[in-house]
Amino acid sequence: MKFILGEKLGMTQIFDKNGNVVPVTLVHASPNVVAQIKTKDRDGYAAVQVGRGSAKRVSKSVAGHLKDLGAVRTLREYRDNDSKLERGALINVSIFAAGEKVKVTGISKSKGFQGVVKRHGFHGAPATHGTKHAHREPGSIGATWPQRVIKGMRMAGRMGGATISVRNIEVAMVDAEKEIIALKGAVPGRPGTVLAIQTN
Repeated sequence: MKFILGEKLGMTQIFDKNGNVVPVTLVHASPNVVAQIKTKDRDGYAAVQVGRGSAKRVSKSVAGHLKDLGAVRTLREYRDNDSKLERGALINVSIFAAGEKVKVTGISKSKGFQGVVKRHGFHGAPATHGTKHAHREPGSIGATWPQRVIKGMRMAGRMGGATISVRNIEVAMVDAEKEIIALKGAVPGRPGTVLAIQTN
């Protein structure tokens, strides 16, 4: 499995060989370092822990964990049963190629406290015919029986800021010299969001 951590830069467009405009998201993926190889015998599951960036201050436990690698800003891990990597190995964008399909995971944009129309797509009440002050209200949240609000009832609340994974994103271009990978279409998060890119 291929895996790398990168930082979302923003969206732009490129042209394919037929001259068609392709919207892409640019991700800056500086070399990642393998921080730990987890095994089923020792840790209960097989995984690879990867770090990126540099940090000025880290906790003592993290500093001890990374003592010979230098402090990293972000640590993530992915499940892999037959990894050939070793601790301290570097992973760069050249492992990916244009045309590959990948899964992208990141934290979505935060929207703050939103109503049911924006948050859940409710249609709202009719605009006229007696409607007063209730155009975007949720309506009924339960019947007389069972005399309680059922768990999971969709209501207003905080929206966004959740971990989102999008599958089957196509790699449009890889620039190993500039450490940039271009992904076709949109991906979760705002510019600066840390994204995990891995093969499906």
